Amino acid sequence: MKIGITGTGSYIPSVVTDNDDFLNHEFLGVDGSSFEQENTVIIEKFQAITGIASRRYAKPELKTSDIGFLAAEEAIANAGIDKEELDYIIFAHNFGDLTPGKIQGDTLPSLASRVKHLLRIKNPKCVAYDLIFGCPGWIEGLIQAKAFIQSGMAKKCLVIGGETLSRVIDPHDRDSMIFSDGAGATILEAEPASGEILAHSSATYANDEAYYLYFDKTNSSKGCTDTRYIKMQGRKIYEFACINVPKAMAECLDESGVAIDEVKKIFIHQANEKMDEAIIKRFYKIYGKTVPDNIMPMSIHTLGNSSVATVPTLLNLVEKGELPEHQLNKGDVILFASVGAGMNINAVVYRY
Repeated sequence: MKIGITGTGSYIPSVVTDNDDFLNHEFLGVDGSSFEQENTVIIEKFQAITGIASRRYAKPELKTSDIGFLAAEEAIANAGIDKEELDYIIFAHNFGDLTPGKIQGDTLPSLASRVKHLLRIKNPKCVAYDLIFGCPGWIEGLIQAKAFIQSGMAKKCLVIGGETLSRVIDPHDRDSMIFSDGAGATILEAEPASGEILAHSSATYANDEAYYLYFDKTNSSKGCTDTRYIKMQGRKIYEFACINVPKAMAECLDESGVAIDEVKKIFIHQANEKMDEAIIKRFYKIYGKTVPDNIMPMSIHTLGNSSVATVPTLLNLVEKGELPEHQLNKGDVILFASVGAGMNINAVVYRY
């Protein structure tokens, strides 16, 4: 049974926030102390490491479920299916619907149910649920949807990854410049003319690594004590990812039976340009190879890190020809990979 992606969609928010927009921020250390460097230096170093020059934020009136719905609409149209035939809607996110200025995320009802409502799907047998798996959530949703279809529990699934991280960032934390908003969606079904998931791999490291990404108060002593923001131990995440993600990718590729030289593109979570480059380099080193030119599409330079949305959004942008230096052809082998809060890692080998 060939189970593959038959449609993709994305929503790229319209508000562009450049690095210069952070020049007047008061960046502070975790203990509230000031940095010796001026913001111009902080931002310059930030861009050199992450590759991020700008990022996208959603307009205040759009919540995560709204942009997930917009991406889902495009994916359904792209697949050419009847939305009433969907058996599952899986929405991967981390913080629910966030309203600017409020201190709580909203997950009641689930974002998947909200998308089903916005799509006006009448079929009660279309089951909608949310998936919290950190940045690898969309890939994990893809893996779960494949299992549903393979078992006979479903024929068509909608998998969405969406987030509005701009609403959970601490303006006094330098790491706030990394995060952005966006949504990507895919239709997965058993279709002879579609692509095919060849292998997958997932892992959770939750001992010393569990709280590398976490929720905590602002770095400023003047901030609201009730509000919590996304925080991370950047150096530890970098080291963890560079060691463990290449291993997971190689494990997945070996299971697929595909040779490393057959891989045409690697769609990796857009977290940090230097980190992604290091992961890919170590992955190829496992096989005694050097990294091929143009193997890794990147959107982080202008879109930032939108967590669960980065990989499906990147795939959709390539399919639409918006990254002209990257093309996909029928039969190409591609690799999806991600790492994030939990700490979770996953990978999928896919024949396009």
